[in-house]
Order: sequence, then C-alpha cells, then structure tokens
Amino acid sequence: MTNQLAIIIVNWNVKDLLYNCLESVFADLARSDIFAQVWVVDNASSDDSVSMVQTEFPHVHLIPSTTNMGFAGGNNLALKEMGFPHQNDHQPKTVLLLNPDTVVKPNALKHMVNFMLSHPKVGIVGAYLTFEDGTFQHGAYRFPGLWQLAMDLFPFHARLYESRLNGRYPCSWYHAGSPFPIDHPLGAVMLVHSQAICQVGLLDENYWMYVEEIDWAWQMQAHGWSAYCVPTAHVIHLGGQSTEQIQHESFVNLWRSRYRFYQKYYGGLRMWLARQLVYWGMNRKIRHMFHSAESFRAVQNIWCG
Repeated sequence: MTNQLAIIIVNWNVKDLLYNCLESVFADLARSDIFAQVWVVDNASSDDSVSMVQTEFPHVHLIPSTTNMGFAGGNNLALKEMGFPHQNDHQPKTVLLLNPDTVVKPNALKHMVNFMLSHPKVGIVGAYLTFEDGTFQHGAYRFPGLWQLAMDLFPFHARLYESRLNGRYPCSWYHAGSPFPIDHPLGAVMLVHSQAICQVGLLDENYWMYVEEIDWAWQMQAHGWSAYCVPTAHVIHLGGQSTEQIQHESFVNLWRSRYRFYQKYYGGLRMWLARQLVYWGMNRKIRHMFHSAESFRAVQNIWCG
C-alpha cells in the first residue's frame, strides 16, 4: 500500500512541545483513514528530545543529527531518506513539513491531504492557524515585495499591516471555510505534493533558517504548481519557540535569508530600492532601539556591504 502522507518534524530543544505535537499527530491519524509515516529530525538537541521520542513514540522514523542543520537541512535529511528528489515507488504521495510547536486539531490532516490529492495541479497546501488561546493567526501570504519590506522597517497605519500591501489575505476568506489560492503558506504547516518535490528539488539549504519555504513555493509556482489554503484544516501554532532561544542570531538569520531571496529573484531597480529601505530602516531602528544596535548593523552589513 502506497503511503499517502509523510510528516517531517524538525526539532531543536523543545522536547515538551515535540511530545504534544506528536501526540496530536498520532491522534489525528488514528481517527482518519490516512496511511502515513512520521519522521522526526533532531538538530543536535541537548534536552533529551531524542530519548523522549525513542521511548514514547517508537514507531517514529527518528534521525538524530549531530549538528544543527537548520530548517532546510533538517527537512532535507528526511526527504533524502525517502529517496527525494528522485522519484520511486515507495515514496509518499504527499509530504507535510510540520513545526514541533504545533498541535494538529481533529481531521486537519485528512482535509489537507484529501484536497491535494483531489486537485492534481495543487503542489502546496496550508492550514487555518490559531494561537494557543484560539485567536486567529495568518497562515498564508503573498510573495514578499517592497511594501512588506517597508512595513517591517517603518511605521504605518495599523490597518495597513493586515492588508494586501503587507502580503495578507482577508480574515474573512479563512472564516468562510472554502479553500482559496495563495502564494505560499507559513512553513510551520506546509503540505507538498511529492511530484512537485521531484520536479523542483529539495529545499535550498543556503537559507539555513527562514524564507526557505517561500523560495520553494516560488519555484513550484514557476513550474506550474499552485498553492492553496484549506481553512477546514485547523492547526494551533505557538510560534518562535525554538528561535526565541537565540534571538540575536534569529533576527540576523531572518534578514540574511530575506536578502538571499531578494537577490535571487529581484534584480535591478527593485533590488536597489530594497537595499535603500533596509539601510535607512535599520538606521531608524538603531536610533530608537540602541540596545539592539549590533543586530541592526549586522543586517545593514549583509544588505549594503
């Protein structure tokens, strides 16, 4: 029997969250008719995450890495074990990248997989995300542009941050419950068609952390695959639980990855304008938040030399 789904969870020092995530995954698989396998890649954790998985979830395919390979490298480890990017008869039809700081709600996996398998040109599916207290969280975005960059760097009217200019889709689209087309989902919950992986290849490990899922979605769209959000698939996402452990490094990594994406896909005048926005935006942050000046100057060096 062909696997319909493989779930990859890349973990780094969030043992308790990983336990809750896996418990919710197996509970949802038990109530569905999906034949699936679950993979955990541990990025050299020091909190006994590996022994917890071995003891509590012995059926998980566990890959304990001796080094922290980041989000892209960790997911690629599991993908390679499945034979990707080359196609073979033993691969799952779909692959879900799932953060360990998530809790899968009932039937979420079934809704995502069924939608993808019933729409042959859909290469990516995202979910309806909420925070732990049930409040709405944006789980899908338009590809980044100059307006999103500016809104991360300068003050704007509060209403604009929830608008199309900032890459957001209307909340009413999520609440309506019907699938809708998107540019890319948040990488915390991202279902990908195996044929799209074989066609496009693995995640770009030069990102290490952040933006790699946007790059992947961009490439898949360029190859004719579409992306959708399926709001009937509900997943709780706590957010930032691993990266909060290294706030300075995470901030710099985010902007380094953004620079790579803009440099890779936006040239000429658009890239020049992006550099100007980052330079003056970081100058403004240095004046207003001098205690974090080291991080802001590091970003300036990456973008502007």
